[in-house]
Amino acid sequence: MNLLRAASTVSLLSLASRITGLVREVLIAQLFGAGAWNDAYQAAFRIPNMLRRLFGEGAFSAAFVPLLAASRATDGDAATHRLIDAVATVLFWILVATCIAGVVLAPAVVWLMASGLQEFDGAVLMTRWMFPYIGMISLVSLASGILNTWRHFAVPAATPVLLNVASIAAAWWLAPLFRRHGIEPIYSMAVGVIVGGVLQLAIQVPALARIGMLPHIGATPRALRDAWAHPGVGRVLHQMAPALLGVSVSQLSLLINTQIASHQGVGAVSWITYADRLMEFPTALLGVALGVVLIPQLSAAQARRDTDEYSKLLDWGLRLVLLLALPCAAALLVFPKALLAVLYQRGQFGAADVAQTVPALMGYGAGLLGLIAVKILAPGFYARQDIRTPVKVSIGVLLLTQALNLLLVPYLHHAGLTLAIGIGALFNAAFLYHGLRRAGAYVPQPGWRGFGWRVGLATALLTALLYWADHAIDWTGLVDHPWVRIGWLAACLIGAAALYFATLLACGWNPRAFMRHT
Repeated sequence: MNLLRAASTVSLLSLASRITGLVREVLIAQLFGAGAWNDAYQAAFRIPNMLRRLFGEGAFSAAFVPLLAASRATDGDAATHRLIDAVATVLFWILVATCIAGVVLAPAVVWLMASGLQEFDGAVLMTRWMFPYIGMISLVSLASGILNTWRHFAVPAATPVLLNVASIAAAWWLAPLFRRHGIEPIYSMAVGVIVGGVLQLAIQVPALARIGMLPHIGATPRALRDAWAHPGVGRVLHQMAPALLGVSVSQLSLLINTQIASHQGVGAVSWITYADRLMEFPTALLGVALGVVLIPQLSAAQARRDTDEYSKLLDWGLRLVLLLALPCAAALLVFPKALLAVLYQRGQFGAADVAQTVPALMGYGAGLLGLIAVKILAPGFYARQDIRTPVKVSIGVLLLTQALNLLLVPYLHHAGLTLAIGIGALFNAAFLYHGLRRAGAYVPQPGWRGFGWRVGLATALLTALLYWADHAIDWTGLVDHPWVRIGWLAACLIGAAALYFATLLACGWNPRAFMRHT
């Protein structure tokens, strides 16, 4: 399998997801701005997102996918299917109990997340509507882990598009309908999330059936007892225990930051959310795509005890991170006003909101390299079934981030929260890198020094061009000329990308070096 082609496929499908996600966010900004009701929706949506990362993409995936890849490599498909059935049964009933508890305890959950919201009751209602999304998206994560292990990357990568499409339809069609009937229009977005969750789960069924790995979920007490008795379930739970702690640490940081933001004035939660969406664009295209492709390959190499292949896979991923993430970080740092004005400034989202979101986006930009590198380095530990080391690092980073909040928020307000996250991510990546080196799991391949100076020089030229463009063009003043702004933005980004890669090629960079097969 060509790893670069597989990563490119995932990245392109993630690009489609991020583009539709940006359309969704643009519509939300246009319709609802950055007011109290949007703060309530953003806080309510963070709650199922937080628990999704806890049950689905975070602790569960970190424990399940390496075990699944090792089981397939050593025990065969039949035994692996029995493992899948047992894990799916246990996960399903845990999720049912969690969703019921979440709906009942929604007021307490919202108070813990964002007690300073003006529209607190609205956030509680939307949280109750959206809590079942946790169950659906966690089962989607189970399906994605199976499909990725079987090297079927397209459906898992394309799945998030369905949530965005459902949300766009809700904003475009359902919000005006709610308004005409005297219902708060922002509630339509909660309906869109639930519909999106149903669609995301439904598309997994035929994909799993095609590879013969559709889970059978037991519906009787005996079936649940048998599932609990499967040794693989115990191993997953054993691995999940430290992973849950690690993910809980990162989600606790998110909870604390949202709580602080809710007390920074109306709009602060929304400004951070809009910045977060732009930050997630390169994070998903690069970090998530590479992590999805690498972790099954790393796990298989570890199961074969092929330490040389394991190290080379990590090296390949880290070089791609530096090559593509460094210029993206530079763009977020020196070109934020242009990006935010063109994407969001319309309707209820004005120039003042752009100005407030700019420093929040720059805070993320300062740590983007770390945010993406963690997506490569942490799977390096998961593939070795070492989850405790990333957990210890996460706890240290949580303490560091909150200490930075105490120092930065009084002066930078909501932007101090994103800058603290960015700095914490850089330390997180540095500690994980050091841990892999110290364990002897990763040995850098020759050529890093030359590669580094080429990327550094190309990024410096790109930064200079984008900095000039961000200040030379009146991005917010061209609000009445949207196509002019779009044209200027496209010209600047295309020109910067052309300058970047032309500089690399002129300095002797060989793109064929990234064509890796396994």
